[in-house]
Amino acid sequence: MLNTLLVLAALTITVVSGVMAFGFARGFVRRRLRFVDAVRSPLTPFVAGAAALLVAAPFTLLPLISGATVAVVGLGAGLGAKSGVAALRRGDVG
Repeated sequence: MLNTLLVLAALTITVVSGVMAFGFARGFVRRRLRFVDAVRSPLTPFVAGAAALLVAAPFTLLPLISGATVAVVGLGAGLGAKSGVAALRRGDVG
């Protein structure tokens, strides 16, 4: 019972952190980086994902955060940056 609860908590942390990384990266690109020409580079999502991965890596020392959680945060940040750049290209800056 306790093991199932811990696995469910770890899964919830993973999903929520990935969604939050996506939202943060997308919003940051749309609001703060909209006038920066370099953000339109094809490497932007990879740089954002790698930076998020490096920032989140030390959190693997905590008991409920694993390498998969850190990978999902990096993936979410990369996809969020890509989505933000696409929104800028469409002119959707909200």
